[in-house]
Amino acid sequence: MANQYIITNDGIDNPPETFWARMKYLGPGFILSASIVGSGELIATTTLGARAGFVTFWVIIVSCLIKVMLQLEFAKHTITYAETPMQAFNKLPGPKWGKAHWTIWTFFFFMVTKILQVGGILGGVAIILNMIFPSISITILAFLIAILVALMIFKGYYRFIEKTSILMIGAFTIFTFVCLYFLRFTPYSITMPQIWEGLQFNLPREAVAVAIGAFGITGVGGDEIIAYNYWCLEKGYAAKAGMRDDSAAWKKRADGWIKVMRYDAIAAMIVYTVMTAAFYLLGAAVLHASDSVPGGYEMIETLSMMYTESLGPGAKNFFLAGAFVVLFSTLFAALAQWTRQFSDIFGQLGWIDFFDPEDRRKSIAILSWVFPISWALIFIFLKLPVAMVLAGGVITSLILLLVIWAVINFRYKRLLPAFKPGFVYDLLLWISILVTIGIAIYGLAKLIL
Repeated sequence: MANQYIITNDGIDNPPETFWARMKYLGPGFILSASIVGSGELIATTTLGARAGFVTFWVIIVSCLIKVMLQLEFAKHTITYAETPMQAFNKLPGPKWGKAHWTIWTFFFFMVTKILQVGGILGGVAIILNMIFPSISITILAFLIAILVALMIFKGYYRFIEKTSILMIGAFTIFTFVCLYFLRFTPYSITMPQIWEGLQFNLPREAVAVAIGAFGITGVGGDEIIAYNYWCLEKGYAAKAGMRDDSAAWKKRADGWIKVMRYDAIAAMIVYTVMTAAFYLLGAAVLHASDSVPGGYEMIETLSMMYTESLGPGAKNFFLAGAFVVLFSTLFAALAQWTRQFSDIFGQLGWIDFFDPEDRRKSIAILSWVFPISWALIFIFLKLPVAMVLAGGVITSLILLLVIWAVINFRYKRLLPAFKPGFVYDLLLWISILVTIGIAIYGLAKLIL
């Protein structure tokens, strides 16, 4: 694994200056999209559509669009300071517990509890394979999946992770839009008045809990905003800018690579917004109309109605193959990001030297086995994949609050003057911050009152 976490002037490269030249350097956003389109889209989004119908379509759209500004500001800090996310957290104002800032400990706790969410995703994959191979128990399949994803990630190569993510994105994009297209030939055909109904900013009480979970888990979540920075570092955006010396040449290079990062983040946002909208519309059109809400071991069977209703009974195998790719893509990308996030945490706690390539490699390799086995065990114990995934969405919303706190500090206390944005950028950033906080408060108030 190249040591892109130690910045020297050996890797300096002038940034591309044209649109198409910048497109050649995209990559971190593909991994992010592979992580997002899975638990959020296939499970949480369709569940929200099944329960609420078209009325909460706006929640999904806002969730996808609003949080990208937080992602951009965090990643800009990463490129200019060449700090890992946990390094950056450790420099925030406030108390430390031992060697680590309170935000690191809080993030550590939240991520441990998110084992529930990814365990639910792994369980969904096991259920799919059990439908194809009913002679093999779901328990055995869960552990086989854990072993498979560990084998794919334990060496930790960025390029392999990026290319595999791109392939998975292509596969599930074709899968979903084929199904959405053929829905027009069924009684569940979607009309413009239905879509308009979903854009009226209504939130029924019965849909609040699942809406909060869906808001946290669709679009880019708090942990994914943090993970994006590891991919930006490993892609080489900071390394190509070189060691910070505040010279005019360095500022020009850093600004150029920040522009590349923005292209990457916006391209990812377009992918996951379009995909999320498609999944939601399918759930609202078919599952809500037939009063079918996915849950427990019946989750995949219920969700398959979206596709068998639009393509016919013979499409079930097509659905199973597509659903496998969608959920497995999240497992794959989630494991890649978890191994880095926890290794970074361990580095700030003083347990390993994260910046030593061998220490980091060993930590990633070990965690690549520990996490999938943990996900399989928690799923086998609880057997509630949808509830597990939605619980993870609520936790992801709480992580967003940590991200907001960090981003405000990055923008107003650590931002280098040369990279100060204009009024419109700051306006969009604060809209992102306030809407994210506001939806969380509104949702909790609706639950309590």
